[in-house]
Amino acid sequence: MSPSYEIPVEALFKHCDPAQFDFQDTSALDPLETVIGQERAVQAIDFGLNMKSAGYNIFVTGPVGTGKSTIVGDIVRQYARKEECPPDWILVNNFSDPYRPVAIAVPPGCAYGFSKRMSKLVTDVRQALPKAFDNKEFQDRQAALQSQYSAAQENIFEDLSRKAAERQLRINRTKIGYQTLALKNDQPITQEDFENLPPEEQTQIKENIRSFQAEIEATETQTNQLAQEHQVRIEKLMQEVALFLIRNRLNVLRQPFEGRKAIQGYLDAVQADMLENIQFFMPTRENGSGTAEEPNNHLGGFSFTRYSVNVLADRRQVQGAPVIFEPNPTYQNVFGQIEKRAYLGALKTDFTMVQAGSLLRANGGYLLMEIEAVMMNPMVWEALKRALQSKLLSIEDVASEMGYGVSSQRPEPIPLDVKVILLGGYAIFEKLQNFDSKFDKIFKVRADFDNEVDLSAETIGLYARFIARVAREENLRPFSPEGVAAMVEYGQRFAADQQKLSLRFGPIVGVLKEADFWARQMEAAAVTEAHIHKALHKRRFRYNLYEEKMAAAFEDESVLLDVTGGMVGQVNALAVYQMGDIAFGRPSRITAETFMGKPGLVSIEREAELSGSSHDKGVLILSGYLGRTFAQHHPLGLAISIAFEQSYGPIDGDSASSTELYAILSSLANLPIRQGIAVTGSVNQKGEIQAIGGVNQKIEGYFDVCRKRGLDGQQGVLIPRANVKNLMLKTEVVQAVAQGRFHIYQVAHATEGVELLTGVAAGTPDDDGNYPAESVYGRIQHKLKTFNERRRQLDRDRGPETA
Repeated sequence: MSPSYEIPVEALFKHCDPAQFDFQDTSALDPLETVIGQERAVQAIDFGLNMKSAGYNIFVTGPVGTGKSTIVGDIVRQYARKEECPPDWILVNNFSDPYRPVAIAVPPGCAYGFSKRMSKLVTDVRQALPKAFDNKEFQDRQAALQSQYSAAQENIFEDLSRKAAERQLRINRTKIGYQTLALKNDQPITQEDFENLPPEEQTQIKENIRSFQAEIEATETQTNQLAQEHQVRIEKLMQEVALFLIRNRLNVLRQPFEGRKAIQGYLDAVQADMLENIQFFMPTRENGSGTAEEPNNHLGGFSFTRYSVNVLADRRQVQGAPVIFEPNPTYQNVFGQIEKRAYLGALKTDFTMVQAGSLLRANGGYLLMEIEAVMMNPMVWEALKRALQSKLLSIEDVASEMGYGVSSQRPEPIPLDVKVILLGGYAIFEKLQNFDSKFDKIFKVRADFDNEVDLSAETIGLYARFIARVAREENLRPFSPEGVAAMVEYGQRFAADQQKLSLRFGPIVGVLKEADFWARQMEAAAVTEAHIHKALHKRRFRYNLYEEKMAAAFEDESVLLDVTGGMVGQVNALAVYQMGDIAFGRPSRITAETFMGKPGLVSIEREAELSGSSHDKGVLILSGYLGRTFAQHHPLGLAISIAFEQSYGPIDGDSASSTELYAILSSLANLPIRQGIAVTGSVNQKGEIQAIGGVNQKIEGYFDVCRKRGLDGQQGVLIPRANVKNLMLKTEVVQAVAQGRFHIYQVAHATEGVELLTGVAAGTPDDDGNYPAESVYGRIQHKLKTFNERRRQLDRDRGPETA
């Protein structure tokens, strides 16, 4: 065993010296206003925000907890404050087609006031019109028209009566028309007198009356025409009075919107409709208040609601461009909806029941959404792509579109000018990019957030200012220099790299808050290193019940594990278990058996369908290395069986492949492996040991098992050399290593690992490829040669037919 394989104590943990901080606590620091270590993402976002061409929407990717939602929101809001506020949007009645209401853009902040003034105008007109028609001037003019009409009627009747008298007839006016009477000696002939007249005279009278009927009909036509003309004059008079009143009031509304054709056109339509429906503004006989009542509109008749203004987007409280984050992007929340009201068993709706969604509220600005939430809501993704490509927003009734209902409202599409920013992970971004042909055309900018940053004096200073910002925003106690240093060390451990700091600020903020809690419990003025360690310890205690249950199984030997002595073909491997926010290491026994039989390597986990593809790949790589090392001149000709003992759940990953290789080599060489040393690391076909993840958790998990069994100074962990930079071990492990009670080793090649584990040199081949007889690989060569000789002897014994 070469001492060069052991990692020195100082390499197991990178300490952050609190003496480098020149503050008493973080209250003396300026809170961080910039972004730490996300230059690539920030530049991409800035580029996307400044690109005004179509399709330059932004897709933000990054691990969970990097603070991308907060950072993106801050950047976008800072940018939006410098832009002009976009117009408000209102929805108004389309008097020519009530089923197609019209959306109109009005100056920002004016929509609400315009809606209120329109409501007041309608109320005012309903009160003022009846009074105007009761005015003496109007009454006099109406009376004059009535006198002219009556005089004309009288002239027509007098003319008819004169013509009737010439024919010995008299005309009487009744409610149902004209009555014709025959005269004799200027007196009406009674029925009795008529019957006593000679037949010739009766015939003459009847013919006289019949022939005069044409005159009566002509008079009736003339009278009706006169009545219509009179009605037109009355209506014209009423419209003249109403126009004066309505126009004056509408002119007040027009003034703030001069030059805006859409709203001026709408007010023109309002004026024309009011003049056309003057009668509905008049009080009924039953209503003595002098104000017109609201007509019954439930059956689709006239209603004063037709003059309402539905405010869809109100910018009164908006400074600059709007920035909307939609946490629940359902179809209705994003695109708007058309509400309905039940009435007498039917559903009733009108344009005032149309509601805007976040897309319209963000029109002229920015809309932020989580892509996972978007994809969980049916129809939203496809509708969003249509809206962004067409630059038109249609507020539609989803139930009607799906055939489950009938909508009487289809608002005209609204011009859309919005920058959409989606936030999500790598996996969903890759799927959309690979399988959605429109995705790259609509989201041309990707902003990729990193989860770590290089450790430097600058980034440590920024970390301290970030802590100061959180403390101020969350009303936490200030952090001492020792507390800040402890958080820097936590950031290094969270990044699993001595030269990196984690940028996953979500969990970091959680630790800051919990440390503050314990500082308050202890009535401390500032949060110190002790409070941070206590917060981390308490958090782990809340989550690690399963970890403790597994540890108990090793203590009572329910799970077999040797941590002393030596065994042939048996190695302790290490795995990481993730339980929510907690990751912990757990050792497990790997055994290997080598024997004559059908050539090949059998993984029991693979045969039992308990292994994943990455694990299977690692096992298959072992065949490549064994063949490369021992089968250059003759076939291996042996069977190999490897297994994770007492493992009954799924296994994946290749971090145990080097462990499996050492077990195989031990079995072939018949050399015992030190059971006190656990192994982790993957291996390639050339025997090089490759880096793995979770190295700190694996070491600490095995250390805990050994500590409970009793540390004897022979135990330790063998890791890949490439993982040394990832070491940020807890204090107990570092102290045990410093005291010589535990050891951490590193190797770069399988030959180094097998030497350390067996205490025997792996061996170096000569020019013929033969290894020294007493070396590990020399013993393996001898065993393989023996297997081949036995196989040939068996083949000879069987004879040529069986062979």
